[in-house]
Amino acid sequence: MTTHFDVIVHATHEAGIKVGGIGAVLDNLLSNPAYVRAVDRTLLVGPFNTTDPVEMERLFAPSNGLTVRYSGLHGISEVDAELARAFERIELYYHVHLLYGTRRFGAFEHEVLLVDPREMVPQPVEHFKYHLWEHFGVESLRYEHDPEYELHVRAAEPAFLGVQALIGQGSHPRPPAARSADPEKRTLFVAHEWLGLPIVLSALLRMPGAYRTAFYAHEVATVRRLIETHPGHDTRFYNAMYRARERGLYLEDVFGDQSDFFKHALLQAAGALDAFLAVGDLVVDELRFFSPLFARCPIFLVYNGVPGEAITSEEKAASKARLQQYAENLLGFRPTWVFSHVTRMVVSKGLWRDVRVMEQLDPLLAARGETAVLFTLSSAVPAGRRSEDVFRWEAEYGWPVNHRADNGDLVGPELEYYRAIQQYNRTAQASRIVLVNQFGWSRERCGRRMPADMRFVDLRRGTDLEFGQSIYEPFGIAQVEPLAFGAICCLSNVCGCVGFLGQAGGNKLPNVIVADYVSLPPSLQVNSLAEILAIGEEERRLVETEMAGEVAAKIIVRLPRTPEEQARMLADGQALSQHTSWDVVVRDQLLPALSQIV
Repeated sequence: MTTHFDVIVHATHEAGIKVGGIGAVLDNLLSNPAYVRAVDRTLLVGPFNTTDPVEMERLFAPSNGLTVRYSGLHGISEVDAELARAFERIELYYHVHLLYGTRRFGAFEHEVLLVDPREMVPQPVEHFKYHLWEHFGVESLRYEHDPEYELHVRAAEPAFLGVQALIGQGSHPRPPAARSADPEKRTLFVAHEWLGLPIVLSALLRMPGAYRTAFYAHEVATVRRLIETHPGHDTRFYNAMYRARERGLYLEDVFGDQSDFFKHALLQAAGALDAFLAVGDLVVDELRFFSPLFARCPIFLVYNGVPGEAITSEEKAASKARLQQYAENLLGFRPTWVFSHVTRMVVSKGLWRDVRVMEQLDPLLAARGETAVLFTLSSAVPAGRRSEDVFRWEAEYGWPVNHRADNGDLVGPELEYYRAIQQYNRTAQASRIVLVNQFGWSRERCGRRMPADMRFVDLRRGTDLEFGQSIYEPFGIAQVEPLAFGAICCLSNVCGCVGFLGQAGGNKLPNVIVADYVSLPPSLQVNSLAEILAIGEEERRLVETEMAGEVAAKIIVRLPRTPEEQARMLADGQALSQHTSWDVVVRDQLLPALSQIV
């Protein structure tokens, strides 16, 4: 099968800077040599905000690898005169700002086109919204109050015209006309999640049939909402989905009308694209369940890669020693084991499940005369706290072991989690949980008690066990980052990475523990779909309590206690990460899927 493409356009809100998971995926895909050999030209396109000082600082930071070749706002024009004139016309007609250049991804550079549509004139926006309703059933009037929806819909038309100025053929017409498609080129438009859809929908409206299109499903937004907002969480939803599929029912048949949710409306419009790429087995199932149309669409399974880096046993031991020293500085004892959970402070990450497992694990550790600390590195404030505040809190009341909620320390969901670990720490015999609600893992960011030579990589290399028991996790890259460093990764069975690890034999190794919070125990058997939908917090907690005991029993026997066991865990983890690497994903999954779509 031929795996050659003239142009791939990635429509994404992370075109300019890495913000989250999609940015991590793009970093790895676009720096992969096999991808670059197969694709002559890659263009990332999406919105940006020229008035946000933090975004602009990150965009132009040397580490972002951006080289600007055109920006009307900044007076930069290092492209040919015809292209510069086309960009200027788009800016004047729509009253937007364009930025075009290249951005470095590993050893390679790819083109980037960004659009700031915040001051865009209303008429073309209303025209585009009308066509979204006429052709795709998206009722923008219901969602215009949402600034996120407005940003991406406004950016779509000028962004597509800018793309056509770069990859189209023939003369550059005046807006709103777009340069025509080049029929001689194999070109693919990829919408990364709903945020990239408006640009691709603009391509379908303006030039139907000219391009092949794909929706890259990094999640299913409606499913995330249903799981996160109901107290039955994943236990309820997935049991209901499986029972409904047996009966030939779809999402809205079971959970009712979801049209109030703009992401759901846009996702429905994705059925007009040629195919889907899904990052996990459950995402495939969720898409099939979403609607009858999706059930008939081509869906290709393209996992995310598992990060891998070879280290020695001595390097792992050195990193663990730093973590143990930090724990001793904070708590007064040097733990036998160091556990970690590096994640966002959101409900989907299921942080309370870590506490349930620790409750069962603590007496098992005490019986062996062993101790442990769980470092939860998670913040409700994405940029973290000011370093000077952290140093002051450390001196005043012992941050991060102790926290306060009246001074900017604890924010939002951090307070509930801290209360849970306070209660745990009061009664635990052999272990403690520490919430480090800060962005960064260094003395400069986390206070004087952290070893001076500590770096974030030490937390990944030195941990003995990483938790990741999410209630919704389409893949879960962060959960398996320590795998190559010989750590145990404790995952819930709804994490998409579990399928990839299973294919590579990882679920048979002591390095991977899968907690099943979906299967119902004998003490909680239901028969009808109505009974499943009635599953709430009480039933879900019953499942979690029983599973926590099983997980703790596996952890206590799998922790490596001899040099031979430690060496084997490290070797198995590194081998497993090689079999699930980005090289494997690009070669065996992504490029064959894209070839079939084109």
